[in-house]
Amino acid sequence: MKNIVLSGVVATLLLFSGCSTKEPAVDTKATEKPAVEAQEVKAVETETVASEDSAVNSSTSSSSSNSNLSMSDIESQLSSIYFAFDQYSIDSEMENKIEKASELGKDGASNYNVKLEGNCDEWGSDEYNFALGLKRADAVKKAIVAQGIDASRISMVSYGESNPVCTDKTQACWAKNRRVDFKLLP
Repeated sequence: MKNIVLSGVVATLLLFSGCSTKEPAVDTKATEKPAVEAQEVKAVETETVASEDSAVNSSTSSSSSNSNLSMSDIESQLSSIYFAFDQYSIDSEMENKIEKASELGKDGASNYNVKLEGNCDEWGSDEYNFALGLKRADAVKKAIVAQGIDASRISMVSYGESNPVCTDKTQACWAKNRRVDFKLLP
C-alpha cells in the first residue's frame, strides 16, 4: 500500500514539473523575406512563317486514309480484347478484333509504339491478378506479332484489378474488367 501511494505522489510530481509555462523561442530572422528587385520584362516578339517554309504541308502527308488520323482517332478504333474468367487465351470471337488492330498497326499506327494494358476483375489476390493481366497482354502481343506487327514496337503492362471500367458487383461488370486495352505511344 505504501508503494502505491509513493508511486502516485512521484507520478503527480513528474506530471506537474514536466509542464513548462515558457513560450517557445521563435527565430524571426528566418521568417523575414528578402526584398525582391523588380526586373524588366521584354515584350513578346511574333514571327510569321510563310506556308512554303512550313515543315508541315500537304506534300508531306501520306495518301493512305488511316495515316491522316490522329493518335486519339486511331486509339478510338482499337477495341478492347475481352477474356473469360481466370483465362488468358483469346476466344475466336476476339480474333477479328485482333486482326483489325493489326491492320491499324500496319497502316495508320505504323509510326507509333503500342502499349498493351492487361486488366482483371476483382477476384483473386493482387499478385495473382497482376500475373494474369500480364499473361493476357502477352497473349495479345503474340497474336498481333503473328499478324505481322514488329514485336519491338509493343510494350506490356499489367494493372491487375486496379483499373476497372465498371465497379458494380455483377457478372456483366466483372466481364468488362477482364480485358486488354490498346494505347498508342509516340
